[in-house]
Amino acid sequence: MMAACLTAVGVAGVLSSPASAVTSLYGENFSAGLGTFTSTGSVSASTGAARLGGSLLTDPTLTSAAVNLAGYSGISVSYTRTATGLDLGEAFTVAYSVDGGSWTTLESARTATGATSYRLPSSVDGRGLRLRFSLDANSALESLTVDDVLVQAAGGGTGGPTDPPGGSLPPVSDVTAPGPYAVTVDTTAGSGDDGWLVYPTNAGQNGVRHPVLVWGPGAGSDPAAYEDMLRQWASHGFVVYSEVSSSSGDYMVDALDWIEDQNANTGSPLYQDIDTSEVAFGGHSRGSIGTFDVADDPRLETTVHVAGGSFDGNGPDNLRNPALYIGGDDDFATSNVERDYTNTDVPVWLNVLDGTDHIAATRNGQHIITAWLRWHLADEEFRRTQDFLSPGCTFCGLGRTQYKNW
Repeated sequence: MMAACLTAVGVAGVLSSPASAVTSLYGENFSAGLGTFTSTGSVSASTGAARLGGSLLTDPTLTSAAVNLAGYSGISVSYTRTATGLDLGEAFTVAYSVDGGSWTTLESARTATGATSYRLPSSVDGRGLRLRFSLDANSALESLTVDDVLVQAAGGGTGGPTDPPGGSLPPVSDVTAPGPYAVTVDTTAGSGDDGWLVYPTNAGQNGVRHPVLVWGPGAGSDPAAYEDMLRQWASHGFVVYSEVSSSSGDYMVDALDWIEDQNANTGSPLYQDIDTSEVAFGGHSRGSIGTFDVADDPRLETTVHVAGGSFDGNGPDNLRNPALYIGGDDDFATSNVERDYTNTDVPVWLNVLDGTDHIAATRNGQHIITAWLRWHLADEEFRRTQDFLSPGCTFCGLGRTQYKNW
């Protein structure tokens, strides 16, 4: 499946992120635990959603952190929920509280499934909002599953309702353009002095700590073949490391160990400027194979797989976090990518790009990767719906899109 990967040629049509009609203020998909929610009773988030289980002892509850609505109006709340096995007289309840006050019920029912949305009264505007999910049921086999919690505003905000919500990196309006950072490239990085470290020149400015991407090139190529893409991702605030790949991902683990050492090294230009809790592994072709090999590393938040389906279809067995798959409609590897998609049990998003072969897949998909990293590593939760998980998503027009397990 692995052909020599030379410098990619051709660029997909330039993509510009449209202004959103609403501002997303808060979101949680439980892909990394309960996030900012707190719980009582039997509540877990082991499958990419929160599950409240019935009990004779304590009714389970799931309560959000306070969402600051200062300056915003036209507040709406959406979420998906599934109630399972509840008997007559049992129910789940979804409620909201304003500024620590009493709880107001949004819905209370015994049976429900799928997504729902509620527009909150204007008395909520500009205040502090909490959400609470609770379950009144007696058996552990009875449950309420909650996912895709989103709070949005139709108006207000410092710069107007179309400004991007804040994340951990400076916001951008267009992921196809370079980000706000100048970039430094060190071509003698890593424990063997043969890797590339590409990072924001003024890393750490304004207290920003920078997420990490370890990138594996395709077979027969090296980081130089991806230089423009590595620079693009670094300009958006990511610390990017790349070296010649192998089908074993051990080199990625070693690279991350080295990056963690740089973060702790007082002589490093990135001393204490790296967010080692926000890490992605990814790669093109053979780099994707290596990524599958070490995708169970507990330090990862997500993985990126471009034109590199596993040979036996078992690569997804190692996945523990949301995964991005990119293929091409003229790429010999796409059948393997699609088989991996079928075999994937974690949240996954796939785009088979139009007019794209094996060599061009990374360059044609680089802006998708930028947005994905800003979502999963920089906490820009609004990208979940705007860019990926909606019928009219930003990137859905570039090819055939599928997603599941969210």
